[in-house]
Amino acid sequence: MKQIRLLAQYYVDLMVKLGLVRFSLLLASALVVLAMIVQMAVTMVLRGHVESIDVVRSVFFGLLITPWAVYFLSVVVEQLEESRQRLARLVDKLEEMRNRDLELNQQMKENITQLNQEIADRIKAEEARLQVMTRLKEEMARREQAQIELEQQSTFLRSFLDASPDLVFYRNADQQFSGCNRAMELLTGKSEKQLIGLTPNDVYDDDAALKVLETDEKVFRHNVSLTYEQWLQYPDGRKACFEIRKVPYYDRVGKRSGLMGFGRDITERKRYQDALENASREKTTFISTISHELRTPLNGIVGLSRILLDTHLNQEQLKYLKTIHVSAITLGNIFNDVIEMDKIERRKVQLDNQPLDFTGLLADLENLSGLLAEPKGLKFILQPELPLPHKIVADGTRLRQILWNLIGNAVKFTQRGEIVVRVGYRGEDHLYFEVEDSGMGIPQDEQDKIFAMYYQVKDQRGGKPATGTGIGLAVSRRLAQAMGGDISVRSAQGQGSCFTLTLSAPRVAEEVEDEQPEDDLPLPALHVLLVEDIELNVVVARSVLEKLGNSVEVAMTGQEALDMFDPDEFDLVLLDIQLPDMTGLDVARGIHQRHAGKQLPPLVALTANVLKDKREYLDAGMDDVLSKPLAVPALTAMIKKYWNYQSEEQVMPAQEINMDEKKLALLDVVMLEQYIELVGPKLIHQSLEMFEQMMPGYLDVLDSNMMARDQKGIAEEGHKIKGAAGSVGLVHLQQIAKQIQSPELPAWWDNVQEWIDELKQEWRNDVNVLREWVKVSEKK
Repeated sequence: MKQIRLLAQYYVDLMVKLGLVRFSLLLASALVVLAMIVQMAVTMVLRGHVESIDVVRSVFFGLLITPWAVYFLSVVVEQLEESRQRLARLVDKLEEMRNRDLELNQQMKENITQLNQEIADRIKAEEARLQVMTRLKEEMARREQAQIELEQQSTFLRSFLDASPDLVFYRNADQQFSGCNRAMELLTGKSEKQLIGLTPNDVYDDDAALKVLETDEKVFRHNVSLTYEQWLQYPDGRKACFEIRKVPYYDRVGKRSGLMGFGRDITERKRYQDALENASREKTTFISTISHELRTPLNGIVGLSRILLDTHLNQEQLKYLKTIHVSAITLGNIFNDVIEMDKIERRKVQLDNQPLDFTGLLADLENLSGLLAEPKGLKFILQPELPLPHKIVADGTRLRQILWNLIGNAVKFTQRGEIVVRVGYRGEDHLYFEVEDSGMGIPQDEQDKIFAMYYQVKDQRGGKPATGTGIGLAVSRRLAQAMGGDISVRSAQGQGSCFTLTLSAPRVAEEVEDEQPEDDLPLPALHVLLVEDIELNVVVARSVLEKLGNSVEVAMTGQEALDMFDPDEFDLVLLDIQLPDMTGLDVARGIHQRHAGKQLPPLVALTANVLKDKREYLDAGMDDVLSKPLAVPALTAMIKKYWNYQSEEQVMPAQEINMDEKKLALLDVVMLEQYIELVGPKLIHQSLEMFEQMMPGYLDVLDSNMMARDQKGIAEEGHKIKGAAGSVGLVHLQQIAKQIQSPELPAWWDNVQEWIDELKQEWRNDVNVLREWVKVSEKK
């Protein structure tokens, strides 16, 4: 079989190698030859010889069977070749499959190995998972416990915050509330859910919101904590003062997320402080009362002893009486020092600079100092540097007090010798006194201490402090500084001392002014725009203007004035400076901007600070300034000034009214007489009724603002009261209100409550005085 397979394979390979045509020709030739051989062999066997016909027949037979044999063999060979190829392909495929099976087997072995490894790993992972699950269950149990504890702590903290009377709140970087406690909810009248997302502008009034936002901005800008006080209002209208502390807070990465705020109600503390201030004022009142009560008998002692000194007395009686006289004067001076010390501590020293008889002051000083020095056998010498004025402008009481302290100390520390007082002027306005003694002197190391409160120079003989209160020099120096000067000392131990007092004391020139009356000219009838927000001022000013023949239209706000103004309609504009929505300066600027290029009527400012602020008013576009309350002479002079009339002042005859001068000092009599002469007493009666209706409301607002320490609100109410009081001629109340409206005054806050109390106590009395004055005027 193997040989046959090889032969068949050789046959096939030969046919493929030679090709079908050549192979067919070769095969045909082989078959013909084979047929000839076989025919010749058979013939030879059968006949014994071979004939040519046999050869021909063999060739013919070979050629006859050759196509069929060739075809058969070719088909067979082709089929065999196809079978072989299919078989080869099958073998190749089988080989490939076998190789694949081998690979699969190998891969399967590897997979089985890997699967076994994975099974082992999964077993380990399952064991680990079971361990992790166990730990997770334990962690979950711990977290549940921690969550419970956290909730308990959160509940406790929330309860703690809600139970706290202090405000607690926090806002994000957009200044929106993010949370708060119960106290904050009560203050705002909103729950925490309602409050979240709101800004301070949505929660507080405008003034409070402005301050809240300003302090927030400071915290955000500087990244620091801030503590301040602020009055806030509850939904029921009750106000409370809170000490608020704000701090920034940050997230985990250090980025600022907003701020936290804490507010403590310190209203009671404020009330306590007010009570202390009231107690201080009561102490001052007590000191003043006691001093005045003691001064009355002291004045009696001084006066009677002075009278007795001029009677016939023996030497012993004269000596005793002089001692009584000087002691009483010294005691009165000590009372003055105590009172001044109290005022200095409260920063309430107010000088009363008035024209002073300087010649008489020096004469009294010389007489009293001589009496003081005489018992010790000292010589008193007054050395004036002439010429000296007869009158100066100074606070005579304080000047006498200072000089008496200096001379008294000189006498006290001088055992023998003399006391010399030199007086004169340095320059035009600076008065000086030198008080020189021949006493024990002051050590160099004590010269800087003698002006300290309660310090006493030691007696060089015994080392003990000298007698005295220890406040005289301290009070005197502070008074001298308040009077525009100072006190200095030069001294050497055992060689006496020289104290130099300087102060500002202008000379009073004696001049006589001749007034020549001018003939009155008729005033034009003007159409006036009056811009004023206080109704009482409107009533008074309208009445005066209309009585002078003018027609008046009133604007209560700056915007209303701008809307009403027409340069072709009005002849004069009177502008109040302080209006509810803008200042009179803003109105003047607005008028100039809106009507640029047009001829404008005079714009006249109404203010209480004519001299101080006049340049500012003129720079803002005003043409002139009138003082409030509106005075008839000033108004008529201003009208004449702008309508080509000669400027003049109307001097109305004063009425002789039999009233106490102290009562008349409460009123602006000149202005009231002008009003009565111009419009009659009816205007004053109407104004008084309106003033009485308005004052309680003004005072209530003053009290609430004082409690809230709202200085701006206090000043605004003081300005309203000043304007209202001035409009009806209550000059005393006007002066008090002017102090209340002026926070720039020294120690204003220390004194404003006293001024408010004075206003409360005296306004009704002043109103009654004015009503009495009007009745007397009507009778006349």
